[in-house]
Amino acid sequence: MGRKRGQGAGRNGRDSPGQRRGVKVFGGQRVVAGNILVRQLGTVIYPGLNVGMGRDYTLYATADGTVEYQDR
Repeated sequence: MGRKRGQGAGRNGRDSPGQRRGVKVFGGQRVVAGNILVRQLGTVIYPGLNVGMGRDYTLYATADGTVEYQDR
């Protein structure tokens, strides 16, 4: 007979993968219409000229061009 009793399964050992948020295209880079620029949670960055915002606050290019960020 073993001296130790069997251990039940621990409650730890799970972790969710990251959600890949953040800036996808940086200032000065060229984009085509439809490219995703930023994935964000809420309006951390607001859309400007030729930029649209999706239902999940994703910013995307609505026209071809060069990306430019600026302070408000």
